[in-house]
This record gives sequence, C-alpha cells and structure tokens, in this order.
Amino acid sequence: MDINYIIAAACALLLGISKAGIKGIAALIVTGFALSFGAKNSTGILMPLLICGDIFAVIYYKQHVKWFYILKLMPWMVAGVLLGVFLGHYINETLFKYGMALIILGSTALMYYWENKKNQRIPEHWTFGSSMGLLAGFTTMVGNLAGAFSNIYFLAMRLPKNEFIGTAAWLFFFINLFKVPFHIWSWETMTWNSFRLSLSLVPFVLIGLVLGIWLVKKIKNDSYRKLILLFTALGGVAILLQ
Repeated sequence: MDINYIIAAACALLLGISKAGIKGIAALIVTGFALSFGAKNSTGILMPLLICGDIFAVIYYKQHVKWFYILKLMPWMVAGVLLGVFLGHYINETLFKYGMALIILGSTALMYYWENKKNQRIPEHWTFGSSMGLLAGFTTMVGNLAGAFSNIYFLAMRLPKNEFIGTAAWLFFFINLFKVPFHIWSWETMTWNSFRLSLSLVPFVLIGLVLGIWLVKKIKNDSYRKLILLFTALGGVAILLQ
C-alpha cells in the first residue's frame, strides 16, 4: 500500500478522534496530509472528512452547544474565510508550510498564556472575540488550522469540557460548509479525484470518532484543558520538522 495513503489513513483516524472531542491535534492531522499530498491540495482532500466528523459531533453533543459564543464568532470567522480565499491565490506551497508552522507556534503560546495567567477574568472586550474569530476564519481557509484560535477563545471563556466540544462542533460545521464552494470553484482543490480519495478515508474517520468518544469519557475537565495544550504544542513541533 502507498505510504502516503497510510499516513493519510492514520491522520483520518486522528481527525475522528479530534471531532469526537480530543481537541488540539489538528496540526498533526494537517501536517500528515500536507506531507502526503502537498500543503494546499491537502486542504481540499480534508474538507469532506472534516464535514463527516462535524455531522457526527453536532448530533452527539447537540445538548451542550452555547449559541451565544457561536453568534459572537461567526461573522468574524466568515470575514476571515473570505480574506483567506483572496490571499490564498498569492500564497505558494513554501509559504503555506511556514505559515502553518508560525500559526501553530503562536497559537500554542497564546493558549499557554490564557491557561496559566494569574488573572483568570474572562475577557469581555469585543476586540478579543473579533480578533480570534478573524484569525480562526483565515487559518481555517488557508490550512484547516482554525482549531488553535477557537481553542484559545473557548479556553479563555472557561467553557466546561462538553460545552467546549459541542459549541466548537456546531461552529465548524457551519464554517466548513461555507468553505466548500471556494475549494471547488475558486481554489479548485476539491475535484472528483480528491473526493473519491476522501471517501476512501471516511471509514478511518468513523473508527476515530468511536475511539474519541471513549477517550473523552475517561478524561476529567481539568486534564482535558491540559491535553489540548499538549497536543497543540506537539502539532507545532511536528509541522516544523516537516
């Protein structure tokens, strides 16, 4: 079997685990797909897999969604996606790679800061939500890396584990659907060939979803927050070594 497909299958498994609630491993997934298919082309292959995971997550965690936070972030994320669509035409493969690395390292530092700062007051100024939403929208379009910035936001809001997962699930379900037409007609990273490849990887996503649900039940709320930080940091290291 082709080594690139084996890497992609392993990453699809991780994607299912991530969508089930083990956040922070998006960078590992994106790195694996980028290694296998190229940084930009891999974004289109990932899209159907992300939406598959989103559908499962919104159904499973439907009772834990906090719509207030979705409504605060959504307009800014949409604006960020549109910015990413425009600038993506001018970003070459090398810039994609190093841009991803900078995004992950910077977001990990921010997550660590919010989790460990002495003043645990929830940020209320509108600029915090708008900047996180804009960055999340831009990075989800150019590299499917928005999870880092949404994690920062939800960590700062002190959302409990299930509310964190449920709110993020609905947010990315809407945003990923919004991105599809741009991948098809603007960037042309989603084609029939890429879609057939994505479909062949769906079973690995489903296995990961089942495994992820089991893992989430075993993790306590405080440990869950630390795990997000750890996995995001590991992802940053992985993409640097790519």
